[in-house]
Amino acid sequence: MSENRSGGSAPTVLRMVLGKRLRQLREQAGVSFEDAARAIEVTPLTVRRIEKAEVGLRIPYVRELLRAYGVPAAEIDDFAAMAREANKPGWWYKYRDVLPEWFKAYVSLESEASVIRLYEPHYVPGLLQTPEYASALLRVGFPNESKEGLARRVDLRVRRQDLLAKPDAPVLWAILDETVLRRPVGGAEVMRAQLDRLVEALDVPKVRIQIMRFAVGAHPGAYGPFHHFRFGFSELPDVVYTENLAGSVYYDRPEDVVAYLEVLDRMSVQAEPVIRTREILAELRKEL
Repeated sequence: MSENRSGGSAPTVLRMVLGKRLRQLREQAGVSFEDAARAIEVTPLTVRRIEKAEVGLRIPYVRELLRAYGVPAAEIDDFAAMAREANKPGWWYKYRDVLPEWFKAYVSLESEASVIRLYEPHYVPGLLQTPEYASALLRVGFPNESKEGLARRVDLRVRRQDLLAKPDAPVLWAILDETVLRRPVGGAEVMRAQLDRLVEALDVPKVRIQIMRFAVGAHPGAYGPFHHFRFGFSELPDVVYTENLAGSVYYDRPEDVVAYLEVLDRMSVQAEPVIRTREILAELRKEL
C-alpha cells in the first residue's frame, strides 16, 4: 500500500488482510509468483495485485492458489468464506456517487481501525464535525455541487461518526492546531456549536483531544495534516494517510510509519495536555 495515490478500486481492510495472508502462505510454501500464476492461468502481475488487494478476490482463484500452497481443504473453505465477505461492498457503497475514489480506502481503514491518531492544522476532523460545519466546508470544497449532492456529502460525513458510538469503537486521539478553532467556518453560530461538539466529544471514553497553541511556535507536524491507523489484525501493518488537492497517499512501510509516529509523540508533548482542552475550548467560545 505504500505511496498509493488516487485511482483504482479501494480495497476493504479484510481484503488487505487476506491478500497479505495469501502472500505469507505462498512464501511459506516456497511457491514463486510465476508458479502461482500458472496454477490459476494468469500473469504473475495478477498474483501480485491479488496479494496487494488491488483487485477483488475471485473465489476460484483463491481456492486454486490455496491448493497450490498445500492448505488443507477445511481451511480453504474457511478462507473462501472470508474472501466472499471481503468482496462485499462497505456501508459507504451507497454514497459512491459523492465519495472520491481516493477516499474510499480511507473510509475502509477508518471503519476497521482500533486506534486513530491524527494531526489537523486546518479544520476539525470529519469524525468530530457538526452537520452545519461540515456543510460549510463542503460548499467551499465543491462549489458547483447541487443542493442534493451537498446534502449527501454531509450525510456521509455524519454517518462516519457512528463509528465512535460502537461498543468496539477505536481510540481517537486528535491534535488540533489552534488555527482550527479560530478559523471562522460558517459564521459565529456554527463555530460556537462546533466548539460545543468538541466539548461533548471529551466525554466519550475513547476520545482524546489536544490543542497545539500558537505560542509553541514551529513544531514537527506544521507542514500538513496526517492520520495514523492501527488495527487489531496482526497481518495488517499500521497505515499513515495524507492528502492533497490531487488525491491521497497511504504509507505502510515501517520506516515511514515510524517517522510519523515519532512526530505525533513529540507533538503530544508540545501540545496542551488533554485536561486543559475543555478550559481552552470554553475560552475560545467566549471570544465568539
